[in-house]
Amino acid sequence: MRTQIISKRVKMAEIKYEITKHIGVLSESANGWTKELNLVSWNDREPKYDIREWSPEREKMGKGVTLSEDEVAQVKHLLEEMPC
Repeated sequence: MRTQIISKRVKMAEIKYEITKHIGVLSESANGWTKELNLVSWNDREPKYDIREWSPEREKMGKGVTLSEDEVAQVKHLLEEMPC
């Protein structure tokens, strides 16, 4: 039996975002990209906490993670329990 591979190109929908509050920079790479913690509204939704890398002019972004307030509280709790 022969397997057929089908390739499709799908146009991604444009993602709308607004950084509603810049909280801080976690690090900066040699090429000027910064890893930041921000409150971001994605596609006109309620803002969520967001950690990701941004290019110097914020025209490009890397993959990141978004967290609700409850998730941020849980991360804070877990970090406080870690031995230093």
